[in-house]
Amino acid sequence: MTDVEAAFARLVDVLEDYPGLVTAYSGGADSALLAWAAHRVHGPAALAVTAVSASLPAAERAAAKRFAGEHGFAQLEVCTDEVERPEYRANGRDRCWHCKSALMDALWPLAELLQRPVALGTNADDLGDHRPGQRAAADRGAVAPLLEAGFDKATVRAVSARLGLVTAAKPAAACLASRIAYGDPVDAAALAQVERAEDVLHDLGFESVRVRSHAAGTVARVEVPETQLDDALARRDAITAACRDAGFTFAALDLAGLRSGSLNLLLRAR
Repeated sequence: MTDVEAAFARLVDVLEDYPGLVTAYSGGADSALLAWAAHRVHGPAALAVTAVSASLPAAERAAAKRFAGEHGFAQLEVCTDEVERPEYRANGRDRCWHCKSALMDALWPLAELLQRPVALGTNADDLGDHRPGQRAAADRGAVAPLLEAGFDKATVRAVSARLGLVTAAKPAAACLASRIAYGDPVDAAALAQVERAEDVLHDLGFESVRVRSHAAGTVARVEVPETQLDDALARRDAITAACRDAGFTFAALDLAGLRSGSLNLLLRAR
């Protein structure tokens, strides 16, 4: 048995300990693998639930629905109200806590009705940095089967590739609110502004990209992988036009390249 096969076997063992799952399913590599595996183990006792709000890009919502349909597992969409919550809109260091609380408020009635736990696609690489949302979910009784099976992001991708899942190589796609600088209000308009800019950059060929919004939507700090920095510089006019068309006044290319959670540097500076 290969290491990848052994990892998947561990995940199956973990899943078999549950009567079924209500999986918080965004369509990313982690939740897609978890929803797929839960369906394989539990069949109709597994339900994938996608939280729909202004913080979920339309392209991600469509991709999640398409993946579920292709693999034949049950998916339900529910609307969450985090953008309507003053504590979330204030965008303090605990924003993710309020977001996960809104998610659990939406999923928990389903979990209680079906008598199954809520499961998140958390993996070992998610345990670092500033992630208050994980605490909110754990406090409400959510489980993390990938973490229980010892998965990190590399394992998620390796197992997904072995299973032939298209999400194996899918770039990370955190919620749109993660693009808004702490302290700047998060509302539907700010989220849509980021989404518009990123959609155009995707069309320009930057599959992995973040448009970080600073100064209340005035400055767009664009992150692309280091290997694409030269390409981004060569296409700076198109990138600038995309950001300005989305409503930003200035566009800046981050020379450090794309990295997860870069806005958390603002928390360390305070």
